[in-house]
Amino acid sequence: MTPMERKLDIGGTLTRIFQTYGDQAGVLLPVAFCLYLIVAVVNALLVGSLVLFPLGFAVSVVAATLYQGMVVGLVKDVRDGRRDSSVGDLIDATWPVVLPLIGAGLLAGIGIGIGMILLVIPGLFLLTIWAVIAPAIVVEHRGVIEAFGRSRELVRGNGWQVFGVLFVIFVIVAAVGAVLAAIGAAIADGVGGRIVANLIASTVTAPIGALAAATIYFALAPGDGGPEAPLAAPPDQPVVTG
Repeated sequence: MTPMERKLDIGGTLTRIFQTYGDQAGVLLPVAFCLYLIVAVVNALLVGSLVLFPLGFAVSVVAATLYQGMVVGLVKDVRDGRRDSSVGDLIDATWPVVLPLIGAGLLAGIGIGIGMILLVIPGLFLLTIWAVIAPAIVVEHRGVIEAFGRSRELVRGNGWQVFGVLFVIFVIVAAVGAVLAAIGAAIADGVGGRIVANLIASTVTAPIGALAAATIYFALAPGDGGPEAPLAAPPDQPVVTG
C-alpha cells in the first residue's frame, strides 16, 4: 500500500496520541521534566546576556530534539502493546541521529518561520508537509535533506488531515500552557515564578507535540501498519477505531 492510498483518521489519531500520553506518562513526563529543567536553569543563568544567548538557544534545541527522538522511539516500541525498552535505551537509540535531527529542525524552523512572516499560509503549508521529518530520521535514518522529501511523500494525499491534527494539538497545547503558566505565575512571583511556570508548562505539553509527529508517521508509513493500521485505511473502506 502506497502513502497516497493511506488515509489518516483525525479523530482516531488524536485518540491514540492522548491514549499513549496517558499510558506512558510515567516515562514521558519525568524525561521531559529533566530535560527542560536543564534548559530552564541554563536560560536563568544566561538571562540578560545577548552574547551568551546562542548558548541558551543551543541547549533548548538539543533538549527538544533529543526528547522528540526519544518519543518517536517510544511510540515505535509500544506499538505491540507493551514497552520493552528502558528510558536509557530510548535515549541511547536517539543519540546517533541527534545531529541530523538538530539540522533538520533548524532548517524547518527557519523555513516555517519565514513562511509565517510572509503570508502565514506558506508557513502552515510547510508545517504540514514537514510534520514527520523527525520520525523519518529516527526510524528510517534518513539524511537531513532526504527527510524533508520523505515527509512530503508520506503526507501527500493527507494534507488536510495532518493539518487538522496539528491544529487541534496546537490549540490544546496553547490552552494548557497558558493555564499552567498563569497558575505558576500566581503561585510564585518574579523571575523564579516564571521559570517554574515555564518548566511545568513545558513538561506537560512537550509530549503532546512529539507524540503527534510520531503517531502521524506510523499511521502513514507503508509497512508500519501493526496495531495502528485502523488509523490509515484505504479510501472507501470504513475506518475502525477502538
